[in-house]
Amino acid sequence: MRKFLQRILGNWVIRLSNKFGSRPNQKRIHEALSKLYQTIIDNPGKRGLIFEVKQTDKFIILSDQHKGARDYADDFSLAEQNYLAALAHYHTENYHYINLGDSEELWENLMESVIKHNQDTFDAEKAFIQTDSFTKVFGNHDLYWDNDPLAGFNLNRIYGKKISVYEGVILRVPINGKLLNIFLTHGHQGDLQSDGNWFSKWFVSTVWAPLQSFLRINPNTPAYDNQLKTEHNSMMYSWQMQQKNTALITGHTHQPVFASLTHLERIYLKLKKATIIKNQKEIDVLNAELKKRIKEGDEAPEFKQYKPGYFNSGCCCFSDGDITGIEIENGLIRLIKWSFLKLGKPERILLEEMSLNELLD
Repeated sequence: MRKFLQRILGNWVIRLSNKFGSRPNQKRIHEALSKLYQTIIDNPGKRGLIFEVKQTDKFIILSDQHKGARDYADDFSLAEQNYLAALAHYHTENYHYINLGDSEELWENLMESVIKHNQDTFDAEKAFIQTDSFTKVFGNHDLYWDNDPLAGFNLNRIYGKKISVYEGVILRVPINGKLLNIFLTHGHQGDLQSDGNWFSKWFVSTVWAPLQSFLRINPNTPAYDNQLKTEHNSMMYSWQMQQKNTALITGHTHQPVFASLTHLERIYLKLKKATIIKNQKEIDVLNAELKKRIKEGDEAPEFKQYKPGYFNSGCCCFSDGDITGIEIENGLIRLIKWSFLKLGKPERILLEEMSLNELLD
């Protein structure tokens, strides 16, 4: 039946995806980001929260788990142990966890299946709720949390209480008499498939996405198209570049970005420095990571001079089980990875680090 419907509907679905789909458009992206950013500033609490950050506050930002039903299409299954280990660590260390969207894969799965097969991860997230240190943001694959009338009921089933789910967060960080605004959102803003009016959002999450999933037709989205990753991140960066004393953190593309450079770009820069000083140990480590990133689908960089204000948390569903995220603590921002290293146990690895002070204009 699936093959029959693919022949009948396949070309039609692809044509509509190309016409109304999620190929990045700079004008739409910039307008959508500006609108959300201003909405949160003018009316905090409805579409997003504002945190007045103190010196002792600590944040971990993770995105794009895509928790599924533990079947052939479940991208999260290999990363679950790293995710659970990371949450246990950050809860013990009193971090505030900001989940930046696409946590649940609700384009391909029924809510019942996701709840049934992810109880351990929901319990780990629930621990942050119990200490009032959990903020959940929706993405395009879990738009359900924003537009379904049963969303509150299912949140209560999962977490024991009906929590709010937002479109964005702003962290206000005082630095040397100035104020740095760190704007966090999933990053699908401006995507016609999932950032339209309430009907288009409902149609995509309830009808369109399940149809694409059943037909196994993958629409062009940044998470799965390497060229779109680069285009989308560039447009996110171009919005941030126009802002004053503002940093932007997104997810969506599954491609880690730190200080406006992809992780792959920063590996090349570090490799160049290590080669100049003939640090063979560092060269070997970087070459191993370089091969891994290329295998994951990252493309060779084009080096330019960037304003260091755009970050991407990457994802929690890499094919090798690794997860990446962004830490903010004690005036620093870090790109971290959790990976199976020694004896197959999850381990936290610091990839990049810089002072928040460097993000001020």
